[in-house]
Amino acid sequence: MSDLRVRLPAMTRAHRAARDPEDAAALLGLLRLLYEVGREDLPLGRLFEGHVDAVQIVTRYGTPAQHRALAAAIDGGAMLGVWNADLRGEALRLDDERLSGGKSFASGAGILTHALVSVDVAAGRQLVLLDLATAPPSIDRGIWRVAGMQRSESHVVRWQDVSVDPDALIGAPGDYVREPWFSGGALRFTAVQAGGIARLVDGVRDHLVALDRAADPHQAGRLARLFGLAESAAAAVRRASEAWFVDEAARLPLVAAARASVYAAGGEALGLAQEAVGVSALFLEHPLSATITDLAMYLRQPGPDAQRMQVGAAVASGIMRPTL
Repeated sequence: MSDLRVRLPAMTRAHRAARDPEDAAALLGLLRLLYEVGREDLPLGRLFEGHVDAVQIVTRYGTPAQHRALAAAIDGGAMLGVWNADLRGEALRLDDERLSGGKSFASGAGILTHALVSVDVAAGRQLVLLDLATAPPSIDRGIWRVAGMQRSESHVVRWQDVSVDPDALIGAPGDYVREPWFSGGALRFTAVQAGGIARLVDGVRDHLVALDRAADPHQAGRLARLFGLAESAAAAVRRASEAWFVDEAARLPLVAAARASVYAAGGEALGLAQEAVGVSALFLEHPLSATITDLAMYLRQPGPDAQRMQVGAAVASGIMRPTL
């Protein structure tokens, strides 16, 4: 049994009220929680962030009856996720209350109890909350042969002519991609990634201290730079969080800036960590091995160039200016 099957339900019960934060303090509190989970375990952070995303969406667009059903399910140990990535040539469709097609990169497949999936209907993109016990997909595990984030179990899933109750539909067609929630939600996984960078710093420090090499001037310089990178990543997340409720025009550009900053900081930190630890980090049993491969994989979110373009446009228009 995956360790995440045990650890994730405990987290979902403890943080069952994962609705949209109502103020800056609540948003920062959520991001700090995601940061700490990522610092502890990146695959766990990936799945927990997906659970938070799903709960927020159902709470935002669902009916009171759906809210009550969700709360009861979470009290019973439900683990949710959002499966949105289309499977090429097999798009998930809902016709006459029958579900057919698939999704790729379905993180938590075989672990989660419920999945919020996007399907194509006549009026557009519709969200459906599936109880995977009553609507189990077939799971193709053959594609997820990766060096990092293996434990996130991000497989291909398929359904064939499965009946879907109308009560399972969440919101209206088009709700899933409504802004600022769709793009702004990236700040959650960016916080998890920033926590992964901090985990990298922790691991390099522990390695060097254990070998009595932390005082070496070259290694001390690497530790200093790693600390600076981790701090810059966290600062970018904080700034986007602080502006969310006070500067509507800068909301999404600052989220894009945080994504770009964390991506850049993580890439440099990975190189420094491998320089500091050397070949030891390539051995599977070394504590840093999984951290390095997990972070390298998780940083590869889609559209890094698009994030930089959005930031550049916001700077050019004066929406964003450097401040202290």
